[in-house]
Amino acid sequence: MPNKSQIDELKQILLERKVNILNNINNSRANIDQLKEQDINDDLDYAELVSDSFTEGMIANHQLDELNQIEESLKKIAAGTYGICDMCGVTIPLGRLKAKPFAKFCTECRTVYEHEFVKRAKN
Repeated sequence: MPNKSQIDELKQILLERKVNILNNINNSRANIDQLKEQDINDDLDYAELVSDSFTEGMIANHQLDELNQIEESLKKIAAGTYGICDMCGVTIPLGRLKAKPFAKFCTECRTVYEHEFVKRAKN
């Protein structure tokens, strides 16, 4: 299990990422608003507007998901349960947490989770 200084370091990384994501989401919303204000002269302009708006929206949604995972990790830090796999309960290796500070699963459980997720998505 990571020690207090390692957890503090990972917490700082999470907080910095949270600020960056919030800024990105606000910028995406502003970009979508700007796109909506553009003049549409023909079908090509409309198609480009829809495509650009969709892309901005997808990016914002992905970042909202990451933001939720970061918030969950910060709550776990406060509760003293950070770095414990949600599936099997073992300690998530420090290297994995450094690579993905909001990781919920150890590497083995992540593989199982993704396999099950892909299987469900196909059905």
